[in-house]
Amino acid sequence: MKTVSDYFGSMVFDDRIMKSVLSAKVYASLKHTIDEGAALDPEVADAVANAMKDWAVAKGATHFTHWFQPLTGITAEKHDGFIVPSPDGGVIMEFSGKELIKGEPDASSFPSGGLRATFEARGYTAWDPTSYAFIKGKTLCIPTAFCSYGGHALDKKTPLLRSMEALNRQALRVLRLFGNRTVKRVSSSVGPEQEYFLITKEMYDARPDLRFCGRTLFGAKPPKGQEMDDHYFGAIKPRVAAYMEELNEELWKLGIMAKTEHNEVAPAQHELAPIYTTTNVATDHNQLTMEMMQKVASRHGLVCLLHEKPFAGVNGSGKHNNWSISTDEGQNLLSPGETPHENAQFLLFLCAVIKAVDDYQDLLRISVATAGNDHRLGANEAPPAVISMFLGDELNAVLEAIETDTPYKGVEKTQMKLGVDVLPKFNRDTTDRNRTSPFAFTGNKFEFRMLGSSNSIACANIMLNSAVAESLRVYADRLEGAADFDTALHDLIKNTIKEHKRIIFNGNGYDDAWIKEATEVRGLMNYRTTADCMPHLLDKKNVDMLTLHKVFTVEELRSRCEIMLENYCKTVTIEANTMVDMAKTLIAPAIEKFAADVASNAAAKKALDASLACAYEKETVKKLSELTDTVISKAEELQNAGIVLRGADGIIAESEMIRDLILPKMCELRVACDEAETITAKSYWPFPTYSDILFSVR
Repeated sequence: MKTVSDYFGSMVFDDRIMKSVLSAKVYASLKHTIDEGAALDPEVADAVANAMKDWAVAKGATHFTHWFQPLTGITAEKHDGFIVPSPDGGVIMEFSGKELIKGEPDASSFPSGGLRATFEARGYTAWDPTSYAFIKGKTLCIPTAFCSYGGHALDKKTPLLRSMEALNRQALRVLRLFGNRTVKRVSSSVGPEQEYFLITKEMYDARPDLRFCGRTLFGAKPPKGQEMDDHYFGAIKPRVAAYMEELNEELWKLGIMAKTEHNEVAPAQHELAPIYTTTNVATDHNQLTMEMMQKVASRHGLVCLLHEKPFAGVNGSGKHNNWSISTDEGQNLLSPGETPHENAQFLLFLCAVIKAVDDYQDLLRISVATAGNDHRLGANEAPPAVISMFLGDELNAVLEAIETDTPYKGVEKTQMKLGVDVLPKFNRDTTDRNRTSPFAFTGNKFEFRMLGSSNSIACANIMLNSAVAESLRVYADRLEGAADFDTALHDLIKNTIKEHKRIIFNGNGYDDAWIKEATEVRGLMNYRTTADCMPHLLDKKNVDMLTLHKVFTVEELRSRCEIMLENYCKTVTIEANTMVDMAKTLIAPAIEKFAADVASNAAAKKALDASLACAYEKETVKKLSELTDTVISKAEELQNAGIVLRGADGIIAESEMIRDLILPKMCELRVACDEAETITAKSYWPFPTYSDILFSVR
């Protein structure tokens, strides 16, 4: 019987494989490129391509593809066969270094935000040697960047790699000031916790809203939801366990370190968490994880929902982005050690993050902005739209001591006494966790909890890396010219705490009093929707910072603002059109049919006994008739609002109309339909209810 260690990474052209199939010279040159960002030798590329092809063909691969991440939010691939005709009429299997390094997919149909005309089709994919190639099915997948004919990034990987390089550059400057001359590279690392829902395919197929939109647009609250907290960490049902087992196996073959799995809070909701790794690799792995979740689900007669809010009234699904910074020597720069108050290097990097989060709250909010995530933020274990940081008691006390120039008294370690002798005794952590904080310190990393479950993690980490790189740049500029390094360092840390402590909040993020304090007293931003925040991507301070570190060009930023707002508008428009269609062709006819049958029953009863009052029937028919009229009128209003929307002057105006006109009309239509569901007999309702869907997997 094979163990996990026997097949882990078996479908990945990883370091173990490269070391065994490449010559020592080629391997050393490639490692130099991967580890230090050196230019790739074309002869090395040919040798790697040939070895990669031989390995893939031996694994059953017949095709290769440049696997990339366009601005659609999902991955893209165009498959080419290894076959080349031979003179004798047969074929040979070939794959050159040129084919490995560069591909030319048609770029005309991918979002470009005005960077190119639709008739300009040429685009390029470029091999990212820092992320291992892998086999999916019978295809060798080569992770690549994607750019236009003019050199503009049309993907999420290119800016991510640029942001990682910016962070590396500035972090090395700071480390040199602390006397570290041996570190060659600093990288951010990420471990994204992925939440998702599993429902049966029968339920999914019977709901047009799920099929078209990925979320339910209608649905009355079921008698039981998540009130009992009995699903969270509960025993995993056999069908779900079988799914998780196969999912793990598929992910492990791809070298993805899926580590933790459990039931989440809402019925039918679950979570998978990996061990964290270098950010660009983690980004590739998370895209693969989402794809595999959905593929494996279909084999089990299930559907994996990755929408941020597929069901109203219960937890939405997030993707908690556990982010840290480490050196190539294995030092975690956000690890405080046993005495954080004495660890000046840690305190400076901590302050760099605090400054970054405060200065670029808007960019962090923008990085998680989608129509789906707008529904999730602010309740049911999702943080509010206001960005704040949780540091905990110990670090708070350290920073307060520095700010006030008073001795740090420390936080006493408390031994947990559980009152049962046989149970082990252990020290309690010096700080608790805060599940309402958007950006929480969790020991040696920060957990950015605002990401939605379907988001690519690239966007959030681009902004995190870039903002922290900017803080470190400012610090390095000041400290490199300081006459007295220690004094300058102390003053820098102290001033950062004073200037940016408004962003630190350790309380309940759901409290209305906090939102009022955050916005009215502390002056923090509260962008509740994508339409509110996305235009601020082009604010001067944001453009200046992102172009200074060469993460984006001005043109690329404009294009992304356009693309994200367009995506927001299209998403909500599709939802509105689906609502109108479902209301008119499914819901209203079902209500009328039930009302007609109730009225018919009342007439039959009257015919038998004229003295019968038929109060239930009369009241029900009256209510249903009123609701039918309301449903139709609200559907018409929503449809007409969509017509008005077409006259919007530009994408920003359109997004604002979506926010102010379309979404409220959608809410009004839903209220009427959900009320009708609670009155209409179940056998008449035209699609599965929340009670059916959330408890369908047994």
